[in-house]
Amino acid sequence: MKVLLVEDDPSMQTALCRALRRRGMEVEVCGDGRAALAAWKEAAPDVVVLDLTLPGLDGLQILDLARRENIATPVLILTARGTVGDRIIGLNTGADDYLPKPFDLDELEARVRALARRGPAGAAPGNSAAPATPGGLRYDRESGAIYHRDEVLELTPRELALLQALVAKPGHAVSKERLYELVFPGETEVQYEAIEVVVYRLRKKLAHTGAKLVTLRGLGYLLKGA
Repeated sequence: MKVLLVEDDPSMQTALCRALRRRGMEVEVCGDGRAALAAWKEAAPDVVVLDLTLPGLDGLQILDLARRENIATPVLILTARGTVGDRIIGLNTGADDYLPKPFDLDELEARVRALARRGPAGAAPGNSAAPATPGGLRYDRESGAIYHRDEVLELTPRELALLQALVAKPGHAVSKERLYELVFPGETEVQYEAIEVVVYRLRKKLAHTGAKLVTLRGLGYLLKGA
């Protein structure tokens, strides 16, 4: 696995680089915000580990530029900014996961490997085919409805938003932060834990199908066959 580490703090850079290499990963390092995008293209990594506070351009600016160029490499953001609002900004910009400092190195490894297994996010432009989904579920992109066999699932708007996010990536974890942002867009007063209530209700409605909503501790939720 090839990882691009974009981090300007020398001590953090050295520690993370050493830790990831000890875990069998090939690591390229960049410590400059303005050079990061060029390094990203040149390294062609499986995962980018991106700090937010960088000289020249910050991490969000680099991420935004990459996504505008349709570079779909999975990105894990590392930052001391740990509030829900900051996480949502990062995920809106195109991050796939978010790990606030300080963090455990084993957790970092687990998240990087999970992103590498997931692969580049999003379908190719112009691809309107619905993805294969487990449990006999079918997502109609035009109507936004989700069917079990030939019957429309009766879901609330929040349940539908959550399930749409999961069927878009069957078998892959979607972070709790990303689901919160999709299910409660702009609702800043809603408690972060409210996403768990929607998950609970959706699980009950999927009980009669062959689909199962699974919690992956520290990674999020995924949809798979029962």
